[in-house]
Amino acid sequence: MTERILITGAAGFLGSHLCDRLLAEGYEVIGLDNFITGSPENIAHLAGNENFFFNKRDVSNYIFVPGRVDAILHFASPASPNPLSPSGYFNLPIQTMKAGALGTHNCLGIARAHKARFMLASTSEIYGDPTVHPQKESYTGNVDPIGARAVYDEAKRFAEALTMAYHRTHQVDTRIVRIFNTYGPRMDLEDGRALPNLLKQALLGQPLTVYGDGSQTRSFCYVDDLVEGIFRLLKADEHMPINLGNPKEMTILQFAEAINQIAGNRAGITLVPDARSERDPQRRQPDIQRARDILGWEPKVDLLLGIQKTIPYFKQKLGLE
Repeated sequence: MTERILITGAAGFLGSHLCDRLLAEGYEVIGLDNFITGSPENIAHLAGNENFFFNKRDVSNYIFVPGRVDAILHFASPASPNPLSPSGYFNLPIQTMKAGALGTHNCLGIARAHKARFMLASTSEIYGDPTVHPQKESYTGNVDPIGARAVYDEAKRFAEALTMAYHRTHQVDTRIVRIFNTYGPRMDLEDGRALPNLLKQALLGQPLTVYGDGSQTRSFCYVDDLVEGIFRLLKADEHMPINLGNPKEMTILQFAEAINQIAGNRAGITLVPDARSERDPQRRQPDIQRARDILGWEPKVDLLLGIQKTIPYFKQKLGLE
C-alpha cells in the first residue's frame, strides 16, 4: 500500500524539494500551504501529478485531512531574517509564533489520530548566539526570549518541547530535525541570508556587501544533501533532535570571495558598518556526529558545485537569461 505523507509548507523552498523527493520515491503527497511565504511557482511543475494533492490552508487553523495519513512533515513557518522582507518573521511575528505553536499542535493532533510518524522542522536558531562551538544537540542555547528574533527562535523551541511532550505522553512517533543554513534553487532572493544577498549582487555585477569585518561565520549545505538527511531521518527510529547541515565553517568574507570567483564578478567586496539584526549569531557550525552515527549521513555537494547548480535559478529570477 502506498504511504500518504502530509507536508505543511509544501510550496516553500525546502517543502517543495521534499515534495519532489517523496514523489520520486513513490509516496503520495498531500501538500498544505497558505502562500504567505511559499510560492505557487515552487510546486507548479507538480500540477497533474496523480500522486500529489494540494490544499491552500493555514496550519494555525483547524486542519482536516480526509483519508489515511502515514507521516506528517511540519515545515510551515516564516523563516527569513530579513527585516525589509514582507515575508520575513520580523514583519510576521504573530503568524510565525502561531505556525510554531498552533500549527505544531494541530499537526501533532493529526499524527496522534492517524498513528502517523511526525517530523518537526526545527532550526539552528534554537541555539541562539551560541557560547558553545560547534553546536551539538545537547547544547541548550543562548536565546533572548523577548528580543526581536525571539518570535522565530522561541516558536521553534516551543515546537520542540510540544513534540517531545506528545512523544512522551501519547507515544506519538516523532522526529526533530535542526536545520542549519541551506541553499539551492527556489530560495527567496529576498531571504536576507548571506547566500541570496551575495549571489544576487555578484550576478548583477555589483560589489558584494559584507557587514563589519566579515569575520562572522556560517556553514552552507546544498538542498539535495539536506533532503537526503531528512528522508533518512523519516525512516529512522530516532526521536531526539538531530542536526543537519554542513560542518565546513567559513567566514562571510571568505564566502563572499568564493561567490565572486564562482560568478566571475570583478566588482569586488565592500565592507560596511555592522548592521546586523539584533542578536544575529556570530558563529554557526553544526556538529553532525549524531547524523553520521544514526543516519549514515553527511553532505556530499561541495560549495563550488552547489553554487553552480544554484546560479541558473537565480539568473532566471533576475531576468538574466
